[in-house]
Amino acid sequence: MAASIPGMLRLHFQTAGGSGDTVYSHGRAAAQFLIQRHEEFTQIKMVALAVAVFVTLSCCALGCSGNMNSTELKLQSLRLQPAAVFKMKNPQCEQTSLQHDVLTQVNMKSLKKETHSDFGTTRLTYGTSDEEEYDLRLSEEDSRKKSNPCFHYTVLDQAWRATNSTGNLKMCDRNVKWKGWYRLFYKGKSIQMPERCVPVNKCSTRAPLWLTGPHPSRRAGIVTRQVCGHWKKRCCAFKSTPIKVKKCLGNYYVYKFTKPSSCDLAYCADINTLVCARCRRNQSCVSRDRINWKCKTKKVLRRKIHFFASFPGQLSGKVNRIKYSKVLVNVGRAFSSRTGVFRAPVNGIYQFFFSTQTSDTGKKTDLWLVVNGYWVAVSHTLVTRPSSVGSLATYMSFLRRGARVYVTHNCGKSWANAASMTITFGGSLLVQLK
Repeated sequence: MAASIPGMLRLHFQTAGGSGDTVYSHGRAAAQFLIQRHEEFTQIKMVALAVAVFVTLSCCALGCSGNMNSTELKLQSLRLQPAAVFKMKNPQCEQTSLQHDVLTQVNMKSLKKETHSDFGTTRLTYGTSDEEEYDLRLSEEDSRKKSNPCFHYTVLDQAWRATNSTGNLKMCDRNVKWKGWYRLFYKGKSIQMPERCVPVNKCSTRAPLWLTGPHPSRRAGIVTRQVCGHWKKRCCAFKSTPIKVKKCLGNYYVYKFTKPSSCDLAYCADINTLVCARCRRNQSCVSRDRINWKCKTKKVLRRKIHFFASFPGQLSGKVNRIKYSKVLVNVGRAFSSRTGVFRAPVNGIYQFFFSTQTSDTGKKTDLWLVVNGYWVAVSHTLVTRPSSVGSLATYMSFLRRGARVYVTHNCGKSWANAASMTITFGGSLLVQLK
């Protein structure tokens, strides 16, 4: 394009008249000027394009704007999650105050893979956050629901199955194509099978079917029960095919019925158990004679948890987990002197205390309370002149069942003997929760 400009200018000026050389000279100068401006404009456009690309990529990388799905960059965004963990400014035991040691509480994002951070000679493990654990529990619960018959059953609401039904119908469940699990209802209200012998010609059949064993507890899960049919004064004249039974949350049962051994046999629904549908979650439906049923509140066993232990010796430098060998109190047996670990037996609010004694002049001594791998509280001493200094720290928190608590000696020197008991560790359950 630029090469054809001089020829075009030359032709134009020659036809306009005048000296050909002069016209050509002016035309060539004009062409060179236009070519130079064209090249400068092209360079400006290239620079602008480069700047635009750089800004776009920068925004994508920082997550400022743009649709992440429309780019080839797949970045993993880390959101910070609060965690009761302290990140230390100085990981070594030097002469620094606690205010300089404790920088800030670390906010951790839930990582599906455990992340490790060095802390002096100790390696802290950051597990999944409460939010991710909650999501994992939900996903696990959803997966269990898919295979749990308590959430997948067929409603069997047929009034003629009630034990007070004496109709002329002679029903036979051998003609039914049973498939999967069923929940019994009577006029829209939950009901269950009888656990006692049902008189003949009840439940609109000749030989009513009843459970020979008790209904299971929720802890028992799915159980197999024998079924009998009453006929000619024999409560188990017909031993039908066994069925499966499961108790569900909410005081109801589901049954996996099978074809009875013969006709006329039909599964019964005990009309006396209608009261069980009104039982609350903290109640169970009970009966002494299997005829009269009532809701009874469950007694919650309140656990008593107390422990107190000491270390009758000296500690120096780094001790990952202090094994308090002298146990004075261990109500509930939640503390292990062999490992030095307290394991929470129930959900609840716990309070702990731990202490140390040191006389190492010019150096600090730190003991940390560790809960599920998190360093949550410190017992700090700093001896500035020849003397003996003690320190006691306390900590209170909600713990779930199975939580692990112990004490680590991070640095310095601690001393004790059998009589003084200055290196101690103890705790109690204050409130038990569900």
